[in-house]
Amino acid sequence: MAWNEPGGGKDPWGNGGNNGGNRGNNGGGNNQGPPDLDEALKQLMDKLNKMFGGKGGGNGKDNKSSNQGAGGIIAVLAIVGVLFLGFQSVYTLDEKERGVILLLGKYDRTEGPGLHFKWPLAESLTRIETTTVRKENIEERMLTEDNNIIEIELNVQYRVADPVSFALRIENPRLTLQHAAQSALRHDVGSTAMDPLLTSGRETTAEQVKLRLQSYLDRYQTGIQLTNVNVKDVRPPSQVKASFDDVQAARQDKDRLISEAESYANGIVPQARGQAQRQLEEANAYKEQVVAKATGEADRFSALYTEYKKAPKVTRERLYIDAISDVYTNSNKVLVDVEGGNNMMYLPLDQIMKNMPQSNTSGSTNVDVSAITDQVLNEIRSRQNDRRKETR
Repeated sequence: MAWNEPGGGKDPWGNGGNNGGNRGNNGGGNNQGPPDLDEALKQLMDKLNKMFGGKGGGNGKDNKSSNQGAGGIIAVLAIVGVLFLGFQSVYTLDEKERGVILLLGKYDRTEGPGLHFKWPLAESLTRIETTTVRKENIEERMLTEDNNIIEIELNVQYRVADPVSFALRIENPRLTLQHAAQSALRHDVGSTAMDPLLTSGRETTAEQVKLRLQSYLDRYQTGIQLTNVNVKDVRPPSQVKASFDDVQAARQDKDRLISEAESYANGIVPQARGQAQRQLEEANAYKEQVVAKATGEADRFSALYTEYKKAPKVTRERLYIDAISDVYTNSNKVLVDVEGGNNMMYLPLDQIMKNMPQSNTSGSTNVDVSAITDQVLNEIRSRQNDRRKETR
């Protein structure tokens, strides 16, 4: 049965079945309306006063009830304040965090990971992540050394090495890093031509920017340690990209032609050197051959001269025969000298047939016999005429 029903039990505010109080209807406990909130709050204050050494209220005078209510509120506020200060004075730091403690606005100490205590209101905590690698992307349009405009994108990775400097010495570490990176990048890009930046000079530029940027950050006492600097992209402005692509294509054709010329030179020069060396070797061999042959002829002449002094007639005849043999070896006609008879001419018919014109009939080669006969007769008549002229 509910407490506010007729005949119900004691209500949770300690009034039994009677709503009591200063309501308009002071009738008995059979009133089924909701409880009076003022009366309930007054009873709660009385209980708190009893807990803290005060005296209970009841239906006393108004000023006494008011003092008791104010004391209860102060007590509640005191408990809440104590709990709040307790929570504010104890804190925990993770492994990746460091805590910078300020005492009345002045640096006092740096705390490591774990559970720590600080004086509430007097000390303030700033949490700094020192092991986390942070990233910043910087994209700028800059002027190169050869007065060309490029768009360059830089990626900077860093971590906090000194949490005190990072938290206290600079107001906005991220903005300071961006400005310092832009300055370092502008310095190196402005002293480099466009072609190296677009091709093979990106790594060198990134290393130079990293060294210069770290020197700037150390000079500013930012507490930032760079881990990596990378040039992600270098490109010409979109307005001139078509013309730039044409220039790049022409440069690639130039490099290709140079490579082909160098390849051809690397192939032809050794070949020419080999031919020159071969000709030198052949010349040296010919020289040695001629010298050896001349030396042999001289030795042969000396030997013949020695034999000639011993038998001049035999030697002359032998030399004559050798000379005639050499002459007739290269001739197509052979003379047979018969002692006591006429000279007989030998006609080489095989050579005559080779010199005759050939005619193809039905796919075969036939020799014109009449032409050969006419040529032989003409040769005989010519030789007979030569003899007659010699006898005259």
